Amino acid sequence: MKKLGFLDRFLTLWIFIAMLIGVFIGYLQPNLSDSMQSLSHGTTNIPLAIGLIIMMYPPLAKVNYKKIPAVFKNYKLVLLSLSITWILAPFFMFVLANLFLHDFPEYRTGLILIGIAPCIAMVIVWNELAGGNREYIAGLIGVNSLLQVFFYAGYAYFYLTFFPTIFGMKSLVIDIEMAQIAKTVFLYLGVPFLLGFLSRMIFIRIKGEEWYEQKFIPFISPLTLIALLFTIVFMFSLKGALIVEIPLDAVRISIPLIIYFTSMFILTFYSSKRLKAKYDTNIALSFTATGNNFELAIAVAIGVFGINSGEAFAGVIGPLIEVPALILLVKLAYWFKKKYY
Repeated sequence: MKKLGFLDRFLTLWIFIAMLIGVFIGYLQPNLSDSMQSLSHGTTNIPLAIGLIIMMYPPLAKVNYKKIPAVFKNYKLVLLSLSITWILAPFFMFVLANLFLHDFPEYRTGLILIGIAPCIAMVIVWNELAGGNREYIAGLIGVNSLLQVFFYAGYAYFYLTFFPTIFGMKSLVIDIEMAQIAKTVFLYLGVPFLLGFLSRMIFIRIKGEEWYEQKFIPFISPLTLIALLFTIVFMFSLKGALIVEIPLDAVRISIPLIIYFTSMFILTFYSSKRLKAKYDTNIALSFTATGNNFELAIAVAIGVFGINSGEAFAGVIGPLIEVPALILLVKLAYWFKKKYY
């Protein structure tokens, strides 16, 4: 536990070091991205998928799934979350993408693909680090996962094909299969969810709840942070050479993303507070509205436009910016807790 406390205490430092290591590796090995394709199945990179699954397993194993129905009794908070996540957030990203990347249509499309996909994976980690409500976050990502499977293709048509014509902009027609979305949702959420749910059910039945909470949970908890650092190094190494080669493009993409993350978090936090949400519930709502499903956006961008496309590059830059940005928002969450709670 002492080692875990040390890792927690300097997590921001470790993350920035992991980012630098990743960029350095990618710069020294510019062909690394191509060689990693041999470790991919379709649009899914196997090492990255394993890292994300391991990262999300401990938080989902900590969830008491029997409590999930009770946390949704406050329908005002649920409606607030769905309204911000599915109405305001995609529109806000559309505006930012066209405002900052109007002369980079490929990057603009990549950002819009990100904006229409609410987060169902990494948000679990940010919520855990900020002390958010585990049952609430599990319930919210469950709802968002189902909505994503049924509505992502429709949202892509609306924001890339129909909506731009209203403002006299060039429209884009893309074909996204529901099966592709469902596959991504199952891989990055369904697998760790099943592992977490089965772990709780089986181990509590065999060893008892006290052993599960006091022995097993502390044993697996460090996996989240270790896998997070591995994932960061891996992601940054894949695009390290390109980030060094065209840093200004990465900066152009990062500006609207930083504005988006910060604005959505602060807006949701204060809106939830006005509805008298407790701190842990507020954090679950705020991070749900802030993060995005980059895995799905990247998979769609690669599948439709190709791995070397500008859309795919914008998709990859997304999580590279999200990691440090949301770590800082975790710090802001604790500052808000001290000030308001």
